[in-house]
Amino acid sequence: MTISLNSPMPELADRIEREGIVQGNEILKIDHFLNHRIEPGFMQRMAREIAARLRQFKPDMILTAEASGIAPGLMVALELDIPMVYGKKYHPDVEIPSISRVIPSPTKGGQVKMVVSQKYLTPGLRVAIVDDFLSNGRTATALVEIAKEANCTPVAAAFLVAKSFKQGHKMLEAAGVPVVTLAQVDALVDGKAILHKG
Repeated sequence: MTISLNSPMPELADRIEREGIVQGNEILKIDHFLNHRIEPGFMQRMAREIAARLRQFKPDMILTAEASGIAPGLMVALELDIPMVYGKKYHPDVEIPSISRVIPSPTKGGQVKMVVSQKYLTPGLRVAIVDDFLSNGRTATALVEIAKEANCTPVAAAFLVAKSFKQGHKMLEAAGVPVVTLAQVDALVDGKAILHKG
């Protein structure tokens, strides 16, 4: 049986619709169960869904970014029984040689430098990117670039939630990286998240 890369996970979609806090037409706050307060059982169920969709790509490693990518990245790595590496944003002192990218941080304002030690990205690895949110795609694209610079192959990029009205999905597909999602938000209107049903 083929698993759709972007079919909605009903439990996640339901929680976003019932519990999500929408600010304006841009911000969806679901920190209370996704990336600040984390429910391990729920995170594990989401990770199983992501892992089931990623298996066909045969990844050797999960690559994510701190801090909010670590929980889903680690749980997916556990499900797939492969290692996880994360890009350090706040303490960019890592073993050299290293690969870095400067990325805009809308949530923190300004820019941050994300760094990964090349020691952990062995040439030839098949790398799957995993993160909590996909919006404009800057962090995900930076992770894809880091993987490529390390002579690894980014085989897919997986997200718990994607804002389909932003450019991230298109940017990754233009880079030749298939995108996996569990929930796609088509719009944020009148204090509600409108989710893709198909």
